[in-house]
Amino acid sequence: MTRYIKLFLLLFIFSCKDNPKSEEARPPINESETIVEEDDLSAISTKDFREFKVLDSKVITKDEIWAKINPQMEDFTESDYNAMKVWVMEEDIPSIQGWIANGKYSYEELVKFYLYRIRKFDRENDLSLNSVISINPNVIKEAKEADANENNLNHPIYGMPILLKDNINTSGMVTTAGAVALKDNTTNDAFIVKQLKSKGAIILGKANLSEWAYFFCGDCPSGYSAVGGQTLNPYGRRIIDTGGSSSGSGVSVSANFAAAAIGSETSGSILSPASSNSIVGLKPTIGLVSRSGVVPISSTLDTTGPMTKTVIDNAIVLDAIFGPDTSDSKTIDALLDNGFYYEDLKKASVNGKRFGAPKRLLEDTLYVKALDVLKAKGAVIVEIEEEQLGLPNFLRLLNLDMKKDLPAYMEGYANKDVAMRTIEDFMAFNLKDSLIAMPYGQNLFIGISEDKGDATFLERIKDTLKTNGRQYFDTPMQAQNLDGFLSINNYHAGFAAVAEYPALTVPMGYQDNGRPMGLTFISGRLREKQLLEWAYVYEQASKTRIAPKNYN
Repeated sequence: MTRYIKLFLLLFIFSCKDNPKSEEARPPINESETIVEEDDLSAISTKDFREFKVLDSKVITKDEIWAKINPQMEDFTESDYNAMKVWVMEEDIPSIQGWIANGKYSYEELVKFYLYRIRKFDRENDLSLNSVISINPNVIKEAKEADANENNLNHPIYGMPILLKDNINTSGMVTTAGAVALKDNTTNDAFIVKQLKSKGAIILGKANLSEWAYFFCGDCPSGYSAVGGQTLNPYGRRIIDTGGSSSGSGVSVSANFAAAAIGSETSGSILSPASSNSIVGLKPTIGLVSRSGVVPISSTLDTTGPMTKTVIDNAIVLDAIFGPDTSDSKTIDALLDNGFYYEDLKKASVNGKRFGAPKRLLEDTLYVKALDVLKAKGAVIVEIEEEQLGLPNFLRLLNLDMKKDLPAYMEGYANKDVAMRTIEDFMAFNLKDSLIAMPYGQNLFIGISEDKGDATFLERIKDTLKTNGRQYFDTPMQAQNLDGFLSINNYHAGFAAVAEYPALTVPMGYQDNGRPMGLTFISGRLREKQLLEWAYVYEQASKTRIAPKNYN
């Protein structure tokens, strides 16, 4: 007989593993009540991590990261940094552009400010976060070029220093996915990076991540990679989970290490670290944003997306990165002009909008308080019972997709000098020095290798999961004439993933132990603009984000 269990935090991965109790904001569920077959979780840990086998990277050092940058930073002093803090810290992109236009600082000085902060806080000190894995060696040169060509500013992303999750190919840097096996993987730019650069964005560097986007070890903490070490949460180092797998992207944005970051999500990998680090994270409709040139898990579910401190910044970044990519099998040509996502955001309203609120979440006082904020702005909150649907064979979908998608990436987008192609190749490599390459093991890779499902079986899984995911949201939305669905953190990320629907999380407040929580808006295909509008109204009315106090 098939047995079922409730998985702690989003299906099985990409999530906060801690579940602290709080009298003020008590989670009513263990992060997710997604139902999946127990056999699919045999290699997945739900361990509550409080101690780590590895903290600092054993592959890279702070000196190595900064060797090429330090000589270029000699003219930027502590006094320069302190003078700029009031004009940069917690500022949104439009405000930063305004300060630059008014001569408060230049794009070069902005880049140096972020570099100074990363070097000051991120590694090998009592406040280290291990959120940045590498720095673009040409970033200061590119910032000077932005200053010289500032009359070409045609998008608010121009000149903004952006960190990329280190599974996104970027020229002039390695793309490791956190794995030692890819430490020499120099590549051309992924399509999404070309989109950013075409609008003048500056690539500051790469953010740490859960290795192989957390589809590797299973029995390991969120935010760990062999290359980058253990990412830590600025709201509670070694106490509060970072979320994953875009942990470095979430932490670095929250700690004001960049204007914005790009993450990637298969099921919760943007929503989880965004909510865990009190920032805004958007998982777009699958295909709106390119995935080509990104180290994959699943060509069915993968997407990249923006991670920012504010909703307006999220809209700006999404506006900069969306667009059709003919090399992406799921690409969508939305036929939209630049400005679509951000230009009218300040006119947004939720008056008369109907949102579904699952009854079981109403035990969470932060969630109820968030609903009250929306009600005060004119929204209609409809309490709903959720559809009793499961996500059968979800893990096997990821197994079978990655088994074919990783070799396709290696053949089409990786450095040709990296000899490995298959899961088995990487497993064999890791065994050569397991203490460095895989201190927590590689159980998920073993599961991929041993999964013998064929293409027909994979298509059946996809069809069932997509049907269940869409029915989960569409049935109550149609029955109650709802505009959107309101969740917490990444509680419903699995269903949003298989439905291929967009989801956006925005800071909702903090539990008694300081753990950040997010209010998550979910709606139908290509409803990103509406999600951003609703989240903007909530954000402006609630003003809940507080910067991590030790990093000011």
